[in-house]
Amino acid sequence: MMSDVLKAAFIFVAPEADPKTHRQWVETPKVKLLAVAVKNYDQAAETAKQLLAEGIGAIELCGGFGNKGTAIITEAVEGKIPVGVVRFDIHPGLGNASGDGLFI
Repeated sequence: MMSDVLKAAFIFVAPEADPKTHRQWVETPKVKLLAVAVKNYDQAAETAKQLLAEGIGAIELCGGFGNKGTAIITEAVEGKIPVGVVRFDIHPGLGNASGDGLFI
């Protein structure tokens, strides 16, 4: 059993999101999770870099991130922390589209 607390982030895409204000911590005894909303992949990549600098140890991406979007975030953190994904081929919150079709 791990003794340290995992500090992780969940990044999700949402129209008109501002990652500076649309964020919330959920804390359990072993995991501190920061949920952060972004409006596109560029904002997500910048946010991921900032989270890495702040000591986040893992990032999970919402189903709105397609394969290319996931690669962009993985590159943004330079492989220094794991990046995982929730998968949808089309995302109901993005008008049944993939972020790859919307942001690339």
